Amino acid sequence: MRGVDTFLFDLDGTLLPMDIDEFTVLYFKEMSKVFSDLIEPERLVKYVWAATKEMINNTGQRTNEEVFMESFAKLVGEDKIHIYKDRFDAFYDEGFLNTRKCVGDVPFMRESVRILKEKGYDVAIATNPLFPRKAIVHRIQWAGFKPEDFIYISCYENNRFCKPNVAFYQEVLKDIGKQPHQCIMVGNDVQEDLVAASLGMKTFLITDYLIHRTDEPIESTYKGSYEDFYKFVKQLPAVGKLQYA
Repeated sequence: MRGVDTFLFDLDGTLLPMDIDEFTVLYFKEMSKVFSDLIEPERLVKYVWAATKEMINNTGQRTNEEVFMESFAKLVGEDKIHIYKDRFDAFYDEGFLNTRKCVGDVPFMRESVRILKEKGYDVAIATNPLFPRKAIVHRIQWAGFKPEDFIYISCYENNRFCKPNVAFYQEVLKDIGKQPHQCIMVGNDVQEDLVAASLGMKTFLITDYLIHRTDEPIESTYKGSYEDFYKFVKQLPAVGKLQYA
């Protein structure tokens, strides 16, 4: 752990206990209600996924928000996009809040972040920036935190890359002024979170809501349950004290 002074956290399934499939179903159900007079649910879902795919393939020339909205505008019509943008804003203020019912509660992670900050570590949110900041802030609060608990929060208004593109992690490191060896990426998604290791970052794989899309062997510096992570954090030295690899 020599030189480590920062923890980057994924959100869904990591700081925020959640079954992503259950969330996705509820998310689109609630979204469809807001857009019911404009577009049928099946087409809405199809268009959102198509625009999201464009975001995931973002090459950094524009923000993820710009890529999403430009893609979505091509599907619904440039003349209507301002109406849809207003509805998306309304959805994240209202209907989106109903997705909280599929979120769990894990005191281990709240206590882990508290201990890390007490020991002098910086903590940052490195969630996949597919959502607007307001939606991410809602989920941070559902997990029992305040936005100001973190030195950085990724979101689609600011970021120009998405997981699993390693450029996303390079972007985060640049934004927070850190080097890979100073950071541990904590996440539950093998493909999206552990790719940070390719930059020289240490990783901790949370296994409670594990996402693994292939049969490839899992390679992570550390791994374990929420409770295991809590125990790991408890035994860490304070920042500035002699650290051992």
